[in-house]
Amino acid sequence: MESQSQYIGSNSGMDGVVQKEGKVANQSKAGTCESILRILAFMLTLTAAVVLGVSKQTEIVSVKIVPTLPPIDVPATAKWHYLSAFVYFVVANAIACAYAAFSLVLLFANRGTKSSLGLVIIFLDQLMVALLFSCNGAAAAIGLMGYRGNSHVQWNKVCNVFGRFCNHAAAAIVLSLLGSLVFMYLVVLAALGLHRRSK
Repeated sequence: MESQSQYIGSNSGMDGVVQKEGKVANQSKAGTCESILRILAFMLTLTAAVVLGVSKQTEIVSVKIVPTLPPIDVPATAKWHYLSAFVYFVVANAIACAYAAFSLVLLFANRGTKSSLGLVIIFLDQLMVALLFSCNGAAAAIGLMGYRGNSHVQWNKVCNVFGRFCNHAAAAIVLSLLGSLVFMYLVVLAALGLHRRSK
């Protein structure tokens, strides 16, 4: 009987070791997943900022000054810093990119330690989601104006002239939107992790 109770005691000790190993393995998987997502967010926001930041197109545009005279051909250039929405977009993606790199370094530096840094990173992740969604909305609104124009305020569409620039802007907006979704997924993962720990 005594040997049986010793066996049961040693067996429950093994269960505790197995549970601890399972927790460590789950934390390791979660840490690896978070690292991959942060690298992905870094790459997407960096690419979005670079694609729009280096985009430039110069075209010859016919301008009619007086209806009786023939139009004058004038070179016109489209650049990202000519529109405040695109400036905001590039700066916001650069900030999100720098934050993704910084948070990745913090993640590796504090791996395995328990600190309140996790809550700060969750808050900053949420801030990046808000920042990226707002800059995407601003850039998409201006991009739509470029594609369609606005007859109510007599703004002509320009993407029929600056097609390459508009395509680069659209690609940058899609990349930035994907980056914001990655940050949002990081927030969801962190919230689920906090929920599990509170149980």
